Amino acid sequence: MPENDSQPPLSASPPADDGSTRLWLTSTALLDLDDPRLRMRAQALTQLSRAAREKALTLYGFVKRLPFTKGYKLRLRTARQVLDRGSGDAEDKATLLVALLRLAQVPARIRYLHMRGAVLRGLTDAVECGGRPVVEIFLDGQWQATDTYIFDAAYMAQARQQLRERDWPYGWGLWRDGAMIWTGRADAWLSGRAPADDPLVIRDLGHFHDPREFQRSAVYGELYRHAPRTLRWNLLAPSLAIHGS
Repeated sequence: MPENDSQPPLSASPPADDGSTRLWLTSTALLDLDDPRLRMRAQALTQLSRAAREKALTLYGFVKRLPFTKGYKLRLRTARQVLDRGSGDAEDKATLLVALLRLAQVPARIRYLHMRGAVLRGLTDAVECGGRPVVEIFLDGQWQATDTYIFDAAYMAQARQQLRERDWPYGWGLWRDGAMIWTGRADAWLSGRAPADDPLVIRDLGHFHDPREFQRSAVYGELYRHAPRTLRWNLLAPSLAIHGS
């Protein structure tokens, strides 16, 4: 989809929260918090953690370590399907992370940002703009946001090496000097800056429980056409990998 500079400017702060964190502990078809294997994995990962921050960091680390892959996908995956697969794209990993956090009684949600496709250079030049799922986690009475869960350490190392060799500030979905991990103390952005200060962010699209809710929203309908976008990503999928110079 072409960029539209006439769109409303990015707000300096995320859309207003309704004040209730319980809303962000509920289950959905994609999150499927009643799935036995998903529940057992969340319990096993956090059994030695007491504080909410410890649990959140453990679950974040587990999902971040899953390899980032962008393969053929005709429908959104559930958290259990991502867990079984052991890898995934940004939406897959966001779905799994939010589900695991909610199972650990840590409120979590997805905030979508409409971004310029330039961030993907090196992977593809065929995407003009698209949505990025940021996971927001409620700790110590406030929401913390991060998109650093998307890429595993090996991917980030290779991408940063390519960026240094080309002297590019960004590409392959991330920034050369941005954050690599989330510490559970503050926001952590791949760009190293908040969305309001990031020139590649076009618009804040709001908060959602999961990618399916986003795809069924009015804002998604305004910006994207689902079937053509799915077909385009599947056609691009084989080329979305890091290649040496």
